[in-house]
Amino acid sequence: MKNEGPFFLRQLFKMTGVLFTGTLVVFSTGCFGSDHSPSTTKGKLIARVFDYKLYSADLADVIPPGLNKDDSARKAEAFINSWVREKLLVHKAEQNLGNDQKDVEKQLQDYRNSLIIYAYEKELVAQKLDTVVSDDEIQKYYDGHPADFELKDNIVKFLYVKVNKKSPNQQKIPNWIKSEKPQDRKDLETYCRQFAVNYYLEDQDWLLFDDLLKEVPIETYNKELFLQNNRYITVADSSNNYYVCIKNFMTSNSHSPLAFEKENIRTIILNQRKKELIDKMNSQIYKEAMENKDIEITRN
Repeated sequence: MKNEGPFFLRQLFKMTGVLFTGTLVVFSTGCFGSDHSPSTTKGKLIARVFDYKLYSADLADVIPPGLNKDDSARKAEAFINSWVREKLLVHKAEQNLGNDQKDVEKQLQDYRNSLIIYAYEKELVAQKLDTVVSDDEIQKYYDGHPADFELKDNIVKFLYVKVNKKSPNQQKIPNWIKSEKPQDRKDLETYCRQFAVNYYLEDQDWLLFDDLLKEVPIETYNKELFLQNNRYITVADSSNNYYVCIKNFMTSNSHSPLAFEKENIRTIILNQRKKELIDKMNSQIYKEAMENKDIEITRN
C-alpha cells in the first residue's frame, strides 16, 4: 500500500468511517491508502459541499506538528465539521442574497488597505518615535491643562498590614505603622516579611481609596467623610487583623496631584507625538507624489 497521506488522517477515517451521502460526500480511508491517483495537486479529495471541495493538503495544513495520533484525529475531525458547516452557510447565503449584497470585494479591499496602512504606520512609529518624555514636559502639560485633572475618585497614600490573629507581637504594629522614624519603618518591614498575610508600605504613591477598600473590610457610607475623620484604622474579620494608617488623601472633585497623573500624561504626550509623526509622513508622501506628478485629478 502506498503511503499517500499522513498516518493520522488514515487512522481518522479508519476509526470514524465518516461518510455523508447526497450533497455532502466525505471519503474514508481509501482516500489516502489506495492506489488511485490524486485528482488535484492539493492531494486527495476529503470532503465536498456542493461545489466546495476540501483536499488532504488543506487538512494537513491545520494540524500542528508533534501531535499524537489521537489529538491529530480530533483536530482533523473538528476542522472538517467546521468546514462543512461554514460551506453550507455560504451556499445558503449565495442562494438567498442579491448580487449587490454578495459583492464584498470593495469591503475586502478596504479592509486590506486598512491593514497595510496600519502595519506601515506601526513600523514607522517603532522606528522614528522619540519615547523619552522629560519631567519638564510632563509638568508643562499638567500646568497647561488644569481642567483635565479633576479627580473622579478619592485617592490616598497609606500603609497597610494584614496579619493572622495568631501572629506574635501584634501590639507593636500600631506604633510602627504610625511612626515616621526610619528604624520603626525598618522593623515594620521585617515583621511584615515574616508574619504578614499581605501588606503595602509604599506610602509615597497615590492609590484609589476603593482599591484599599477591596483589601480591608472597612464599612463606610460616606467615603469623603470617613477620610476626613480617620487616620488610623484597625478592623478584624474571623481570621485576620487589619492595620491601616492613612498618610494623606484627596477627595473626588478636587485637583488631581501631578504624581497621580504622571503616567497618564506621559501616555498622552506619546500619543500626540505618534499622531504628529503619522500626519507628517502623510503630508510628505502627498507632497512628493504631487511634485513627481504621480497624482492626477480630473475636475469638470
